[in-house]
Amino acid sequence: MNPNLERILELSKSAGWVLEPHAKELLQGFGLPTTRYYWVRDAGDIPAGAGFVGYPLVAKIVSPDILHKSDVGGVVVGVKEESELREIFARFSGLKGFAGVLLDQMVPGAEVLVGSKEDPQFGTVVVVGIGGTSVEVYKDVAIRMAPVTRKEALAAIGSLRGLKLLDGYRGREPVNREALTDLVVRFSGAAYELRELVESIDLNPVLCSRERAVIADARIVLRGT
Repeated sequence: MNPNLERILELSKSAGWVLEPHAKELLQGFGLPTTRYYWVRDAGDIPAGAGFVGYPLVAKIVSPDILHKSDVGGVVVGVKEESELREIFARFSGLKGFAGVLLDQMVPGAEVLVGSKEDPQFGTVVVVGIGGTSVEVYKDVAIRMAPVTRKEALAAIGSLRGLKLLDGYRGREPVNREALTDLVVRFSGAAYELRELVESIDLNPVLCSRERAVIADARIVLRGT
């Protein structure tokens, strides 16, 4: 395994899961595309971070004590200026375990869920489905065993009941299904390689447009947690 990936996993052992900035770094190490991001640990870094990511942006709490950021109001979408970002930084700094703010690029696209988990019977399985906040309601997913072939990935995506949301529903642009397929195949290989260390990975959403598919949010839970 890449020494940098080993470093990230070692840093994450005490929390039992991988902080999102580290999770994106880990995924990039496997050649997976993520949104542009910047981890602001000090308020003085806000101008540089916002300049790198670009407004408008998403601000997220970074804390080893907060796995579900939305549950504590730890996600703000559409931040447009530095004064607003400084207010968010000050508010987040009062949350438990505060370790900074992740500034994340806002990109358009249909929301897709891609994930993996360790099944006691089948081993590493990969999940693909319609993502975003609707995932809990519709539970529109396809499951395949890892590693996934290109043919299996295409079939999994094509089996979704909400496929029309990806194919240009109500005047929206159809997504680049080839890019999404490539991401699923590459992700399945990463999940399989990490299977002895990682319990589950959730990429939600993966934002899919006509041009690309890119990971906007990532949660990696380690084994034994």
